[in-house]
Amino acid sequence: MDRSGAWCAGVIRVCLHGAESTGKSVLAARLHARFGWPVVPEFGREYCETHGTDLTLADLLAIAEGQDAAARAVVAQGEPGVLLLDTDPLMTAAWAQMLFGEVPPELLAYPKADLYLLFAPDVPWVADGTRFFGTAAARAQFAALAEEMLVRSGMPFERIAGDWAAREAQAVAAIERELARS
Repeated sequence: MDRSGAWCAGVIRVCLHGAESTGKSVLAARLHARFGWPVVPEFGREYCETHGTDLTLADLLAIAEGQDAAARAVVAQGEPGVLLLDTDPLMTAAWAQMLFGEVPPELLAYPKADLYLLFAPDVPWVADGTRFFGTAAARAQFAALAEEMLVRSGMPFERIAGDWAAREAQAVAAIERELARS
């Protein structure tokens, strides 16, 4: 079964998944520069910069919808082959669990990526005005919830950890394996 949904047949969607400030956006930019793969940026960041960080469940549903619409828009521009998602609604589900102790079912119903790269919280946390969970305990809890959403949804994933060079090498190897399977 095509986990990614019929709207993006022929496109390998790679989702960078994990707690905040683990290098997802940094790695997405590096992979784009290196391979030219299009990147769907994190819609939640733009949303919070516009609307503030006092989020409700309704905000998270709007963020998930915006993230999905942004991914669809990139695919509609042409067949990218590999599409890098800085996040997806499944990560928004982890936010819902972390912030509100519940996950609205609609967050789990969105199309899933073909490959999830789960980022470890083993790089320094950087406060940027939109991040919430900077303590070691909060980062560990959020990282566990991010993994829990993948397991709960039955999505296979590959772990990404270490310094920037190691993260990039691990991600490239995982994407190359996914390309070889396609």
